[in-house]
Amino acid sequence: MQFMQAIWKQARVEKRRIVLAEGEERRNLIAAGKIIENSLADLILIGNEENIRNNAKEIGVDIDGATIADPDKSDKLQQYIEEFYEIRKNKGMTLEKAEKIVRDPLYFGTMMVKMGDADGMVSGAIHTTGDLLRPGLQIVKTAPGTKVVSGFFAMMIPNCDYGEAGMLLFADCAVNPNPTAEELASIAITTAETCRTLCNTEPRVAMLSFSTMGSASNELVDKVRLAAEIAKKQRPDLDIDGELQLDAAIDREVAALKAPNSPVAGKANVLVFPDLQAGNIGYKLVHRFAKASAIGPICQGFAKPINDLSRGCSPEDIVNVVAVTAVQAQKCN
Repeated sequence: MQFMQAIWKQARVEKRRIVLAEGEERRNLIAAGKIIENSLADLILIGNEENIRNNAKEIGVDIDGATIADPDKSDKLQQYIEEFYEIRKNKGMTLEKAEKIVRDPLYFGTMMVKMGDADGMVSGAIHTTGDLLRPGLQIVKTAPGTKVVSGFFAMMIPNCDYGEAGMLLFADCAVNPNPTAEELASIAITTAETCRTLCNTEPRVAMLSFSTMGSASNELVDKVRLAAEIAKKQRPDLDIDGELQLDAAIDREVAALKAPNSPVAGKANVLVFPDLQAGNIGYKLVHRFAKASAIGPICQGFAKPINDLSRGCSPEDIVNVVAVTAVQAQKCN
């Protein structure tokens, strides 16, 4: 877990204001206590203040270091409503609709990030990924030059020599069901940048398929091959290669047989899956069978950090995603 130790250390250097949009939920409250105790972020809990404090008291969590924001009582509510209306009026938004929508904790939290009253947001313990992405894409939108928002997992595999001493980034495991070749190229580039900025590691990106360098012919392989070509053309400074089978991507002996001329094969530390089914299944296989730690899904591509959680997340998962979000926010400035 050297990756998370480094993230925690960096998060403490310059604390950021991070919203937990599900502030009344008990796992979030347990996580909040640990985040405050470890000085990882200045927390903002969204919800009814009485419910938050009562729930925290029942489970014995001290949240005195957190700010509580109740949308219905906030002095920022009207400002957020008017700004959301301005953002969405060309899509048919009315002030009446905006007033109802912005009171939703996920929309309210996203407006906090948009307006500079928070630096990032985390949600997903009781909401779907779609619930998180919708306000994010409507309000914060994508970063300049980024075509798609995607989600990655930082996988830490014990007793493993693959990647960076057992650490690899898996993408896209959360957002795009069937990306086009252009979108897949964008995901590869964005994840490579994440590897550089968040992991302080030079990326070696493998575009995964069931074929290695033309060993099979199929339209699914063609998409991955084209995505690799697009990514390499757009970012010749990055080591991106494909199509590669998983074993050729990470195992040096296999790579020597299947792709001896590849700059990535045998030493990839970023794995880009061809679609969401493969990515989701792949990370869960490694997580369960190899007893790996899976940090995420972490969203990438938003103009400001907004991150998702699995609905099966633990309080420790929430703590780690908040820490990553805080570091992402530092990188935005």
